[in-house]
Amino acid sequence: MNIKWLIRSQSMVTLAAGMIYPYYLLFLKNLGNSFTKYGLAFAVFTISSAVASQWLARLVDRQGQRMLVVSSLGMMAVMAAFPWVMSYAVVLLLQLLMGVCGAMQKISERTLLADFTEHGNRGKVMGDYQFWTSVASGLAVVFGGYLIDVLTIDALFYVSSAVYGVSAWATWRQHGR
Repeated sequence: MNIKWLIRSQSMVTLAAGMIYPYYLLFLKNLGNSFTKYGLAFAVFTISSAVASQWLARLVDRQGQRMLVVSSLGMMAVMAAFPWVMSYAVVLLLQLLMGVCGAMQKISERTLLADFTEHGNRGKVMGDYQFWTSVASGLAVVFGGYLIDVLTIDALFYVSSAVYGVSAWATWRQHGR
């Protein structure tokens, strides 16, 4: 894997996440949940991510690229499961899994960015990385809104799942190159 493939794979991850997160609140409201429950669900995500990052930090130097693949596969499974969720307890379980996958993704992404750049010569690469992942995020919100208008929020979860799958495949294909 090289920096161009890292930028591509993480732009796909940003696209997959960005098309869901702005509309996730609608999903929870459709389940009959309150804003308080949304806050708790988000807290489960962030706290599980924080705790997992402490454990995963020990593995990232040896397993960074594999962690990106596992993270995308995990998110693919979680996104595919959301349309079938009928209870808030399952939402919390999925949020916990998303937190662990998010920690894998963030800690390996940052470590690989450092690995693929040279001290004193990181600015251009970091700027390119920020540019492409931000473009993907902006496009994701527009694309997600369009999908909800044309299809349903469930379709949005399935499309997000597929994009995570493509990211996992692309990262796996580049592993070892």
